[in-house]
Amino acid sequence: MIDWVPIVFVAFKVLVFGTGMFFAVKWHYEQGKKRKGQEKQSAVLRASGKVAAVFVLSLLGVALLAFGLGKMLGLDLTV
Repeated sequence: MIDWVPIVFVAFKVLVFGTGMFFAVKWHYEQGKKRKGQEKQSAVLRASGKVAAVFVLSLLGVALLAFGLGKMLGLDLTV
């Protein structure tokens, strides 16, 4: 039988981080809209895109590091 605890925790973590990123991007977008400048809005959108890309890349890096370390230590990581 599959252990359900990691599945629930990972799903919860993805939901929380996804929601947080959505509201952070939305807040920054609205702040840029308040300033009434196309230049500022595009800068906010560009910056939020960079932050999202860095987040995804760092998440991928941490996952690869964790699996590599687990494999190096001889842990059974088969699903």
